[in-house]
Amino acid sequence: MSLHEQIHKKIIMDNLKIQEIIHKQRQFFQTGQTKDIAFRLDKLRILKQLVKNHEQEIIQALKADLNKPEFEAYATEIFIIKEINYAIKHLKNWCRPQKTGIPLEFIQYSAQIHPEPLGIVLIIGAWNYPFQLIIAPLLGAIAAGNCAMIKPSELAPHTSNLLCKLINKYFSNEYISIVEGEIEISQQLLAEKFDHIFFTGSTSVGKIVMMEAAKTLTPVTLELGGKSPCIVDTDINLENTARRIIWGKFLNAGQTCIAPDYLLVNQAIKKDLILALKTTITEFYGDNPAKSPDYCKIINEKHFERLSKLLNNGKIIIGGDTNPEELYISPTLIDHVSLADSIMQEEIFGPILPIIEYTDIETPIALINSQPKPLALYLFSRNQNLQKHILQTTSSGGVCINDIALQFAVSSLPFGGVGNSGIGSYHGKASFDTFSHYKSVLKNSFWLDINWRYAPYKGKLSLLKLIIK
Repeated sequence: MSLHEQIHKKIIMDNLKIQEIIHKQRQFFQTGQTKDIAFRLDKLRILKQLVKNHEQEIIQALKADLNKPEFEAYATEIFIIKEINYAIKHLKNWCRPQKTGIPLEFIQYSAQIHPEPLGIVLIIGAWNYPFQLIIAPLLGAIAAGNCAMIKPSELAPHTSNLLCKLINKYFSNEYISIVEGEIEISQQLLAEKFDHIFFTGSTSVGKIVMMEAAKTLTPVTLELGGKSPCIVDTDINLENTARRIIWGKFLNAGQTCIAPDYLLVNQAIKKDLILALKTTITEFYGDNPAKSPDYCKIINEKHFERLSKLLNNGKIIIGGDTNPEELYISPTLIDHVSLADSIMQEEIFGPILPIIEYTDIETPIALINSQPKPLALYLFSRNQNLQKHILQTTSSGGVCINDIALQFAVSSLPFGGVGNSGIGSYHGKASFDTFSHYKSVLKNSFWLDINWRYAPYKGKLSLLKLIIK
């Protein structure tokens, strides 16, 4: 058998396996077990135990894939335990039918909205936070009463393998299933009919997912990215601002969808801010960040090469060091960047931070509004009038004022993009909502039946007109 025939045979076998799993999940979903609130709570608690019982294995997998420090593993991945706890605490309330008001002419009726599960959902994860970006949507799918098919990112193979082992250990295949593989597996999954697709990744791949989903009229949640701007005003605490920007930007070596992609700095404070940023980089990562135990690596050679080319833009203020063998790029600040440069034409998604100065706040506002809507927008300023002005004149998936990235960690805040940065949201109740259908239910009684709506209509039009007015 030739190599081509072997590959073709494997694709066919993978297809049959996927179809068989989906069929089993549909059969299991039809039993109604997943709709039971006690069942959902039990599975959420099992999901929590999955994380708690294997913390060290999770840390080791993340270290192998991204050189992720243990602190960052806890802060950005294992912290998902808090989100699971939040769902467990609020699930019964989320599941209650919601009463809604009715007009006077419907006085004998009652109206409610009932949340119900969608069915079989597909979750496709990303490589930059490869554990958390699977578990976070999964807990929403479980809470809402669905079955789930999971596809972790093949670019983080150690975490993908661990997820596969743990999901198969803690959950039955007919309820929650996981498949590993390259892009061909994702293509096969997208060719199947699901009741919802939840995708985290790049805007370009998100367009493909949406296009494939349209063929079966499958609703999607797309958690994408974009160039998230960070505006720095003069009315700030300089030291706090620098520390928060450096932490949020170089967390995970900048491979974060909500990392500040570029700074827009008031000219009057630019020199002082740059000095504070440089000092903070040294404070956080030492004179040689390559030796720091607190700094991640780039995920693979392809992304390393892409990022290395971006270093040719503008003037490097600090950093710019690379080591292809270690997939290392140092924390880098770049000045004198042109909007036409390649670094300003694509999401950086790495440890490189361009700095652009402004004198009039309307200039950065115009720049932001000329670009696709970002996933996050950051503003550092004590000026409350400026805060209101930025909120009113720009659009983004979310806004964080005087800090970086922490909007992601607040369960009561829905997280998601707008326009090119995404469709839909999750976290907290928003996760439950994303994987639920809200079914409208109107109920009549038999104690009253006025005949104004029944034929013959003669003499009844004036009453209808009165009701309408």
